[in-house]
This record gives sequence, structure tokens and C-alpha cells, in this order.
Amino acid sequence: MSVTADITATYRGPARVMQRLLAMGQREDRALAFLMGACALVFIAQMPRLAREAHLTGQELNMLLGGALLGWLIIAPLLFYVLAAFSHVLARLLGGKGEWYGARLALFWSLLASTPVLLLQGLVAGFIGPGPGLNLVGMAWIAVFFWFWIAGLRQAERGGQ
Repeated sequence: MSVTADITATYRGPARVMQRLLAMGQREDRALAFLMGACALVFIAQMPRLAREAHLTGQELNMLLGGALLGWLIIAPLLFYVLAAFSHVLARLLGGKGEWYGARLALFWSLLASTPVLLLQGLVAGFIGPGPGLNLVGMAWIAVFFWFWIAGLRQAERGGQ
């Protein structure tokens, strides 16, 4: 299936999509592409908020965008690798039987699959600004992300079942 079809299918059943992705074999290039694509979309989601901030505070937009670009495309991927390792170690302590790759794939895919909600959150932050609407969409994104991640990690830690 295409990535967009898999993202849509993840909202119906994240464990089934993770099982299908794991069945495709261990491909680190695929996992890295998911992570970098997700980080690029998170950066894009930040653009309306940063434009609003630059307009309201008089800051230079290019400086704000440059900092966000550095953070999301250089630093965040490294932190996500560390977070995936910690999640795998925790899963192993709780009886997981999966591989390191499965933990990485579960985290990276969860981030990528939840980006449609994050893009909406970015639009709300840019056009409406702080308030209950932004808080509601932000909580929805966090809930969707953790739902996908926990379901995916449980599937990955089953150890080939």
C-alpha cells in the first residue's frame, strides 16, 4: 500500500498496519524515510505559528524558521532514535520479545501517521492562536500519537507473532 493509504488505515487499526510494515522485512532506509518525512511535516506544521509569532512580536521570520528547521530536521531525529531505544529497553523489561528495529519503526510510523492532526494543530496555532481550540487539537494529537505508538510497539514487541 502507499504511505498515504497506510496512514489512513492506521486510524482504523494501528496494530494491523504495524504488522504489515514489519512483515515487509527489516529496512532501515524505510524507517529513516518515515522519520525524516515526519520531521519535515512537523516543521511545515510549525510554519503558521512561527509566522504569527514573527508578526506579533516583530521578530525575524527567517531566524525562527531556521531554528525550527535545525531542530526538526537535524536534532529531533537523533532524539527519536534515543527515545525508540528507551522504549525498546522498557518493553524488554516488561516481557517484550521484539527487535530494536520494531521499536524504531513503531515510534517513527506513529509520528508520521499522526501528522495530519499535527498539521491541523499548526493551522489552528497560526490562524486562531492560543486558546481552547488550540489546546483541544493539541490534546487530540497527543492522544492519537500515543494510541498509534502504544499499539505499534505492542505489535512490534510480540516477537514475530
